[in-house]
Amino acid sequence: MPPTYLLARDHLQRAAVILQGADTRSRQLRHIIERTIGLMDDLRPETPELPDNVYSLETYRRDRS
Repeated sequence: MPPTYLLARDHLQRAAVILQGADTRSRQLRHIIERTIGLMDDLRPETPELPDNVYSLETYRRDRS
């Protein structure tokens, strides 16, 4: 995952901890943040497709091991 993604997720987790109040607004905001974190966890990084004439060095190194 990109560092900015991880940083954003960390900030959302911290915000959810801060919003531990019992009032309605705090609960609603905490719920929204927790749902957003859940959606971020569901996000799967897409593997970029390489043109047919390009060979990935990662694949080469992995195949050599």
